[in-house]
Amino acid sequence: MQDALREIRRGADELLVEAELVEKLKTGRPLRIKAGFDPTAPDLHLGHTVLLNKLRQFQALGHQVIFLIGDFTGMIGDPTGKNTTRPPLTSEAVAENAKTYQEQLFKILDPALTEVRFNSEWMEKLGSVGMIRLAATHTVARMLERDDFHKRYSSQQPIAIHEFLYPLIQGYDSVELKADVELGGTDQKFNLLMGRELQKHHGQSPQCILTMPLLEGMDGVNKMSKSLGNYIGINEPSQEIFGKLMSISDDLMWRYIQLLSFESLATIEGWRRQVAEGANPRDIKVRFAQEIVARFHSQMAATQALAEFEARFQKGALPDEMPEISLSGVEGSLLVPQLLKLAGLVPSTSDAIRQIAGGGVRIDGERVVDKGVSVPVGATVVAQVGKRKFARVTVI
Repeated sequence: MQDALREIRRGADELLVEAELVEKLKTGRPLRIKAGFDPTAPDLHLGHTVLLNKLRQFQALGHQVIFLIGDFTGMIGDPTGKNTTRPPLTSEAVAENAKTYQEQLFKILDPALTEVRFNSEWMEKLGSVGMIRLAATHTVARMLERDDFHKRYSSQQPIAIHEFLYPLIQGYDSVELKADVELGGTDQKFNLLMGRELQKHHGQSPQCILTMPLLEGMDGVNKMSKSLGNYIGINEPSQEIFGKLMSISDDLMWRYIQLLSFESLATIEGWRRQVAEGANPRDIKVRFAQEIVARFHSQMAATQALAEFEARFQKGALPDEMPEISLSGVEGSLLVPQLLKLAGLVPSTSDAIRQIAGGGVRIDGERVVDKGVSVPVGATVVAQVGKRKFARVTVI
């Protein structure tokens, strides 16, 4: 029991209510573990896999996972964390995105222990009368307790009536699915608690809640998001995934390992000790990047990605030692010409632009051909000008 709880708590932010979960586990039956995903974009990225990894851990403990595709709620638009009304998706876009979700999720989950459901199954049958009854279970005042609604109301920003329906429908999904546990990001806590309340209202045992941290993107600041361009997609080419993971900062590396690696806690603690004793964090990052590439492609692809990555660096004849510099980014990134000047590799940004035009600038071994290229906040890169000027730069 204690080993199972330790695995369930691994990397989690909050478990509510632990005593109730213990009682559910004591029954010995497979628990129904629910996590919902709105198909708002066609591809899953590593931020999505934080929840998928936790679902996989539940499957390893013998429980039944319900991967809920919110095709109905996707047409409303999740207001979580938004300061404006989110435009709803068309039914065609939702259907197309849902299809690609199903193709990708079994790279992590065991199909035999996964139940894929769509909340349109019951929401379309609920009808207008059922929706009114559902809306009658909660007050406007209760909805305004939710942080993003409260902020928008206080700042006199509009809140559409249909947005109040989103948490109610997400909660009702738990009633229909008879969920024992629901997983979600820390920003979903209000919606997850709504599921508990509605289950009680319908005479069911309330679900336990496990919230998981939101994974920062490659900039190390904002939540990983395709719209922000700070994401690593699980369907991206193996070399792209490997290179992006190698570009994150050493500090962010530990965060990614904690939430994404399948290595044991003892192994990860051993890595931390090695680095504390003087080992190069880059070696740990290589092992982690290979693990992720192998998961979404193959072990052969991971080996090839490492070989290609090292070959790019060898082309630049990297010195054993080079200056280590930290530079401040502006609005989430730093343009390469500015980076080169601030790192002391060129006398001016205009000279940097000339060097780029002449093919004399490389970032992580790749020739820079566009003066508008930038390095995101949180990334550590090797900047090279000509054959002899190098600096390892971290943008903070």
